[in-house]
Amino acid sequence: MREEFTQTPDPLPRRAARLAVLGDSTAVGLGDPVPGGSWRGVGPFVAEALGIDPSGYLNTAFTGARMRCVRTDQLPAALHHRPDVAVVIVGMNDTLRSDFDAAGMARDLEHVVTGLRAAGSTVVTMRFHDHSRVFRLPGPLRRALTARIGELNEIIDVVARRHGVACLDLGALPGAYDLTAWSVDRLHPSELGHRLLARGVTELVAEAGIAVPAPVSLVCSGGVAPRPIDHVGWLVVKGIPWLWRRGRDLLPYAATIVARSAIESWRTRRSEPLELEAATAPRPLEP
Repeated sequence: MREEFTQTPDPLPRRAARLAVLGDSTAVGLGDPVPGGSWRGVGPFVAEALGIDPSGYLNTAFTGARMRCVRTDQLPAALHHRPDVAVVIVGMNDTLRSDFDAAGMARDLEHVVTGLRAAGSTVVTMRFHDHSRVFRLPGPLRRALTARIGELNEIIDVVARRHGVACLDLGALPGAYDLTAWSVDRLHPSELGHRLLARGVTELVAEAGIAVPAPVSLVCSGGVAPRPIDHVGWLVVKGIPWLWRRGRDLLPYAATIVARSAIESWRTRRSEPLELEAATAPRPLEP
């Protein structure tokens, strides 16, 4: 008698009813203004793609938030919301401060992800791109910021791997370094940039078994397009003052980076003649 085998069908994707977005100004939606003076951004795009009703969407983010803020000020409300999906976008504000604390940030992110996972949430974190390719800074500040972002990404990678949660790599996101993906300040995504983030998030969510009934469109609509005067206005009113404030915060760390680089360069130059002398010294004849 011939034995027949039937393939077990893949489980159907689960429908998410509640979404929570935690984090800083990018999570708020800065860079994607809408008529009326408010912000839209990645959160509403993800909610729409997942088919989540307004009552099921919670955004606890606020501008200037740091890793510690998400733990102390945002996580309790997010846990009370009992989200099926939680998106965490935070860390860049920490990299720009003189009191950057990698160990403390790691503990805070660990606490946030542990809490959300224990509540049954599918969690998506984000690791950050090379910001110096988008926002031009003087050499020492650029190197300091790049080093800090590297430390931040290492923290995010370790926590994401430990808990098996998804992590969206912004540096590997198609179009991430195209200037059209960035707002006039070059610090926050534009509407297109927020749509790219939302598409990346929903692709990871789909891989985790969550239904995505309406994939995120990359066609911009419903936002307020920036005018050329907005670029000049931002530079004068906000850009230069911001660079001055953050530059002062990063300056001590930047000085350390420069000094370390100079010492390593000096050591390399000093060792080169010794290596050359050793290479060219006559060798004793073999018997």
